[in-house]
Amino acid sequence: MSEEHRETGTGWPQPAEPGRPSGPAGEPDPRPDAPDPDELSPLAPVEPAAPEQEDVPEPAEEPGASAAGARPAPASRRLTSAGAMIAVLLALLGFTLVVQLKTTSTDPTLAATREEDLVRISSDLDSRERRLRQDIEALEESQRQLRSGEQGRQAALEEATRRADELGILAGTLPAVGPGLSVRFEGPQKAIEAERILDAVQELRGAGAEAMQIAGADGTAVRIIASTYFVDAPGGGLVVDGRRLSGPYVISVIGDPATLRTALNIPGGVVASVEEAGGNVTPVDSEAVEVSQLHAPIKLEHARPVS
Repeated sequence: MSEEHRETGTGWPQPAEPGRPSGPAGEPDPRPDAPDPDELSPLAPVEPAAPEQEDVPEPAEEPGASAAGARPAPASRRLTSAGAMIAVLLALLGFTLVVQLKTTSTDPTLAATREEDLVRISSDLDSRERRLRQDIEALEESQRQLRSGEQGRQAALEEATRRADELGILAGTLPAVGPGLSVRFEGPQKAIEAERILDAVQELRGAGAEAMQIAGADGTAVRIIASTYFVDAPGGGLVVDGRRLSGPYVISVIGDPATLRTALNIPGGVVASVEEAGGNVTPVDSEAVEVSQLHAPIKLEHARPVS
C-alpha cells in the first residue's frame, strides 16, 4: 500500500477534487486566499455569508408613557371574556334554581302517600277549616253580645244610680244643692202658726220643689219629706217631726225660683194670708241653695214592693 493510501485510511486512492491542486494528501494549499478545503463540497453549493448586522439597541420604554398607546386586545379575546362571564351567570342561576326546588320540594312522607290518603287528608283539612271558621263566628257573636250586654248593664247601672239619687233626695236620706229660694217667715205667733207653714210647704211642693228643709231661730233644722208633720207647740213655736222650733223660720227650697215665687204670691195664697195676720214673708233667690239636713230612713212595716 502506498503512503497516500495509508493517510486516507481507506486503502484506496482518492480522486482529485476539482479546483484543488494535486499534491500530497493532507497538505494545505499554499495560496494565501485559498478557501478552506473542509468547506468545499461537490454535493452542496456554497452560499455566500450574510453580512453581519450590528446590534441596534431597542428604544427603552419611557416611564411616563400612557397606556392609551397600547395595542388593543384582539376581538377574539374580548369575546372569550364575555362568554366566560355569561357562563358564570348561568351557573349561578342554575344553582339558585336547584336550591329553590330543593327548598320547596314536597315532604317525602307526603310524596310516598297514596292518592286515596291524600284525598282523605285534604278532606280532613277542609272539615277542620270549616269548624274553625264556625268557632270564630261563634266567638265573634259572643263578643258582640258581651259588649252589648256590658253596655246595657252599664246603662242600667247608671239609670239605677240616678234613680236612687232622686229617691234619696225625695226621701231626705241624701243632701242636695241647687237653685231655689230661701223663704223667711216672721211675725206674731198667729201669723206664722203651723197651718200657714204647712200651706206654704204644700204650695212649694206643688210648684215643683225637689228638696226642702225648715230651720228655727236657734239654727235647728228639720228635713221636710212627704211624711213630715207640723204642730203648734204649747207656749209658742212649732213641732216639726217631733222637734221643736221657734220663729222666725226659714224654709230652704230647691226648684225653679220664678215658679216657686209665683206659687207663694198667688192671690189669696200664703203671702196674702200671712200678711193679713200681721206677719211677713220674704223670698230670696239663690243659685246654690243647700239642703243638708237628713231624715232618718223610714222603716216600712206593711208595704212591700210588687214583684
